Amino acid sequence: MIKLSAVIITFNEEKNIERCIQSLLPVADEVLVVDSFSSDTTREKAANIGARVLEHAFDGHIQQKNWAASQAKFDFVLSLDADEALTDELRDSILKVKANWVGEGYRVKRLTSYCGQWIKHCGWYPDMKLRLFDRRLGAWGGTNPHDKYELKSGNAGAILKGDLLHYSFYSIRQHIDTVNSFSSIKAQVDFERNKKPSYLKMIFGPVIRFLRDYVIKLGFLDGFYGFVICINNAHSVFLKQVKLAQLHKDRKAQ
Repeated sequence: MIKLSAVIITFNEEKNIERCIQSLLPVADEVLVVDSFSSDTTREKAANIGARVLEHAFDGHIQQKNWAASQAKFDFVLSLDADEALTDELRDSILKVKANWVGEGYRVKRLTSYCGQWIKHCGWYPDMKLRLFDRRLGAWGGTNPHDKYELKSGNAGAILKGDLLHYSFYSIRQHIDTVNSFSSIKAQVDFERNKKPSYLKMIFGPVIRFLRDYVIKLGFLDGFYGFVICINNAHSVFLKQVKLAQLHKDRKAQ
């Protein structure tokens, strides 16, 4: 049976960290928490449950997760965010994999809770994530803040049975704040890559995104919160474009 390190990056996650670690204890031979200098009780709560806690300055989601994976005791890594937790079915699937590891990595289906409601549509489920992997065979990539683990072979990885529960947003305001923050990060990344803003995307992009998520992705079946999510998803498209335009205008004005 392989040895498994569960790795979590944190910042001010005292509300979530205990639930996350408790779900990992039955499957992990090590729980490693890499904290970026939280001002709350995240580190203390993690250590009290039995996690090994390290501190490391945050320089982006991708950079932090790659550094965290490099600090794990074992090469086989299960990566979770602090607001995630394993279901019983997913834990059983991971235990079976530990007894008979085949391939390079495994994907999980992530199910998100929004204001206490599990969201089954809106393009948010099954939201496949490669989270169980041999760290020697890949690295975290993607574009901040939306990191993803990428195997060198390009293989997607087998799918495990069971859901990864994602306790993402406890309020609509929290979602709006995240949309605002993430759109700023994405605009900055595009700006540094010298991408130009698109007024067509600014105008029509939000409409297309809303219709995709609410109609094609059946967001309307998630009721009121489905509508709110799809509106916020659409607004994020608009915000990224206008923030990117502002960055280019500021550079020209210098």
